[in-house]
Amino acid sequence: ALIILFLGLAPSELWFLPAVRGDIPPGCAAHGFVCDGTRILVFGGMVEYGRYSNDLYELQASRWLWKKVKPQAPSTGSPPCPRLGHSFSLYGNKCYLFGGLANESEDSNNNIPRYLNDFYELELQHGSGVVGWSIPVTKGILPSPRESHTAIVYCRKDLGNPKMYIFGGMCGCRLNDLWELDIETMTWSRPETKGTVPLPRSLHTANVIGNKMYVFGGWVPQSAGGEISAHDGEWKCTGSFSYLNLDTTEWIGLISDCQEDKSNLLPGPRAGHCAVAVGTRLYIWSGRDGYRKAWNNQVCCKDLWYLDTEKPPAPSQVQLIRATTNSFQVKWDEVPTVEGYLLQLHADLPVPSVAGIPGTGVPETSVLSSQGSSQITLCPQTSANVGELHDLDKRTVNPDASVSSTVSSTQTMVTQQAVKTESSSTNGAVVKDETSLTTFNSKSEAAETTYVTPSTRVNTGQTNDSHSSKTPQRQMAPVKTRDRQWYDVGIFKNNSAVVSQFYLLPEETLNISNKVTEGADVPDYRLLKKQDLFPGTVYRFRVAAINACGVGPFSKISEFKTCIPGFPGAPSTVKITKSVDCIHLSWEPPASPSGNILEYSAYLAIRSTQLQENPSQLVFMRIYCGLKTSCIVTAAQLSNAHVDYTSRPAIVFRISAKNERGYGPATQVRWLQGKVRVQGST
Repeated sequence: ALIILFLGLAPSELWFLPAVRGDIPPGCAAHGFVCDGTRILVFGGMVEYGRYSNDLYELQASRWLWKKVKPQAPSTGSPPCPRLGHSFSLYGNKCYLFGGLANESEDSNNNIPRYLNDFYELELQHGSGVVGWSIPVTKGILPSPRESHTAIVYCRKDLGNPKMYIFGGMCGCRLNDLWELDIETMTWSRPETKGTVPLPRSLHTANVIGNKMYVFGGWVPQSAGGEISAHDGEWKCTGSFSYLNLDTTEWIGLISDCQEDKSNLLPGPRAGHCAVAVGTRLYIWSGRDGYRKAWNNQVCCKDLWYLDTEKPPAPSQVQLIRATTNSFQVKWDEVPTVEGYLLQLHADLPVPSVAGIPGTGVPETSVLSSQGSSQITLCPQTSANVGELHDLDKRTVNPDASVSSTVSSTQTMVTQQAVKTESSSTNGAVVKDETSLTTFNSKSEAAETTYVTPSTRVNTGQTNDSHSSKTPQRQMAPVKTRDRQWYDVGIFKNNSAVVSQFYLLPEETLNISNKVTEGADVPDYRLLKKQDLFPGTVYRFRVAAINACGVGPFSKISEFKTCIPGFPGAPSTVKITKSVDCIHLSWEPPASPSGNILEYSAYLAIRSTQLQENPSQLVFMRIYCGLKTSCIVTAAQLSNAHVDYTSRPAIVFRISAKNERGYGPATQVRWLQGKVRVQGST
């Protein structure tokens, strides 16, 4: 049976039994398994006691369709014989098969084991199907025959050649030797290692995260008097955990074999389990525990654990879905395998409106100069005692409100009992991106930040159009970076939030440095005062992801402006349809028109020399003005469009509405090769 585990969901939603069809393989154990995009390849394994397989199956997970595939035989030699306990590793468009255990007897009831050290390469076709087996000609000394070993592939970013590493296994006794295969030159070698080598083991797991190979569990010899027999007739399961730095070939022990765990904060000893790396998180599932002396008393584990190996990466910039006079609805791209997000803001002074200027999207275009050093101040970040371990079932993070969260600054193991329309629209002003504030240098944070409105840097090609000239810019007083104060909006479980308030800090905490201090106390938001958002005010946002290791780096900064009463909101539900020689752009009126809508304007981001000098400041040309909620964009207009590469390549449009008071904020959309991504309002 194929059972799917969805990681990151609630315990009751984790498991899913898909309705598969096609050439469904028989149940088997100790098979080879690789995942290539949305397809899974399964080779070999034990179908029943003493009867092994050399069949190859492919599952297209997008359709839950199984297919038995028949690779071509090698041009020289025989195809792989039936086996179990082999390794099956994927790199590029090829799988590498090494070793395993075969049955020399034709009678499955009379098992005569033969350990293997043969090596095969399987070439895959793109998307589906395989080409065939080959037997590479290798140099150096082959690893000794073995089964129940592990094999991983690693390629350093700065040094080209991919390497396959084989560790441990079983060949009459447990092994703990390490072998390296240079896949480019097909050369075997035994790298010299530093540190304490893990105990000999089989049926363990090995996974690569970054430049480290994490080795957990397995059968290890049951030593007597501290000595390990060459032929280990008795063995036990282990819960020991180590990693090998693949750049320095140094072993580092994380959990020793004799480490006590009276509080059940670590995964118990086990062998034959499975482990998978998702991003920087390692998941461990199931396995069995027991001793050689007690075959009949082994226990199958049914627990799911994960290890966060480092703090999560920075999320994408905060995007605005909707703004009102005193609130924002914001979102950001999801970061895999995190427990929550810390959202922060800081506010500039309210921006006064500029009267008498037709066509202003936000009633003023202003420039904010940022000078001084990059010394930032903010409130204390969430953290916990070093080495604290967590049970996910006992932690709560409110998806809609701010809550305290406990995180740790070290590698932490967490147990979990077994348990696009790509859209946003923003109101307010989107401004120049800035680098993450966790990076400190002597340069100023930004030389200039401009609030972009439909009347800013717009070229209609008509000299008599009021939109062809720049709106006068009002210079604000310089605000030094070190004078800015970041405030917590809260910690959120999901990647979206409605922001109408933020938390004020006690006076004694206002001057702490902008570094996530390890061991700092988690703010108790219940004891802090809240501050409401003001109309017509620019707020800067940043967000950081949180896992068991702590708070990661902050995202780049986004700026948005709350609406000014009386102006219309941004148009919504933007749709783009493509025809042979043009595209059709349509939208819905603002939810809050604040009076009668007099006209709409649509703008297209175009190529310009100004854009080359400052890529974050788009230059727009008006392509439509009228009462209709739709327009045609011609091929001639599109030929002059700027392609934005800040994420995926896209053409950028803005649409705004005008009432008696003037233009309100514009909805900004990114057209992704036929798909619309509503990005923001300005």
